[in-house]
Amino acid sequence: MTVFSFATATEIRFGRGEGPRAMPALAALGQRVLLVHGANATRADWLRDGLVRQGCDVSSFAVPGEPDLPMIEAGLHQARAKGVQAVIALGGGAVIDAGKALAALVPATRPVLEHLEVVGQGLPLDASPLPFAALPTTAGTGAEVTRNAVIAVPDAQRKVSLRDARMLPRMAIVDSALTDGCPRAVTLASGLDAITQVIEPYISTRANPLTDSLTLPRIAPALTALDRLMHGDDPAARDEMALTSLCGGLALANAGLGVVHGLAGPLGGLSNAAHGALCGVMLPHGLVANAAGASGAALDRITRVQTEIGHALGVAAPDAFRALAEWARQAGLPGLDAQGVTAARRAEAARMAATSSSMKANPVALDEDSLARIMEDAR
Repeated sequence: MTVFSFATATEIRFGRGEGPRAMPALAALGQRVLLVHGANATRADWLRDGLVRQGCDVSSFAVPGEPDLPMIEAGLHQARAKGVQAVIALGGGAVIDAGKALAALVPATRPVLEHLEVVGQGLPLDASPLPFAALPTTAGTGAEVTRNAVIAVPDAQRKVSLRDARMLPRMAIVDSALTDGCPRAVTLASGLDAITQVIEPYISTRANPLTDSLTLPRIAPALTALDRLMHGDDPAARDEMALTSLCGGLALANAGLGVVHGLAGPLGGLSNAAHGALCGVMLPHGLVANAAGASGAALDRITRVQTEIGHALGVAAPDAFRALAEWARQAGLPGLDAQGVTAARRAEAARMAATSSSMKANPVALDEDSLARIMEDAR
């Protein structure tokens, strides 16, 4: 039997209506709360009002885009001035990453940069994070159950991780009703990110029986649900995607990722393209590259993924990766050119991906030429 460990959020609550029902438990995290939300503060009114009714003193912090170092430093200044005791994030992956980082860093004494990977020293936190709860409003990143936060560092043109085992949220509340009405383009990009995050941990060199149970069974249902959502809102399909996103987050936190995320990280820092769209457009081409270099058990796993994708899209397994690329384009996913990823940025990303933490668990060692080919095919 494979030996493995598994870590996740202290408590996960999943299901429609769980957000409002969790209000007493959220208020119990701390009396002075920093509520982190997206650009439109009114979408968090229900949560803010509920916490106030529970006796909390709530201050708000807006995250209008993907978090970067200046944004995090501004949030730390506000949180420390308010003496916050807990952080709650309501939003997509960017909002949750920002909230997770703020909860981790408010008690820290070192400069933020010293804790960041790649561009900093990657030092562990010198104090335990504040209690943190996450309520995702998109079905994509699974950030509500991971132990890292991705932060852009503009001066270095990189997106890097703040990572510590203690950053796992105290509560992850996955209420699929919060994703209802999500714009079609966001649904597509975030949904393909979620699908990538149940595929890469499955073919990862660090996969284990528990992560396998969370990943392979989600591929076909998620693709089917995402296709339904491209034709109109569908609560049952939203439920499927919320579960896939959660399962992907659980799996990647324990089994790692692969080449698609290894390239998406540096490309996002170089181009400011949306993470989910980058992952979605590169996924089929990354799978082709891995299949070409894999053998034995690794190839068997990739073949199973191919079969699941083919089943969902109604094509023979050998045609599955091509069909996935065509389906995504027909659904409106832009290629790398349209996302602002130039040839120079692709070349730089191929070089930078070699130091990406996501590449460590990829089933095949891929050189710069192979990485460049993936991006060329995703243009």
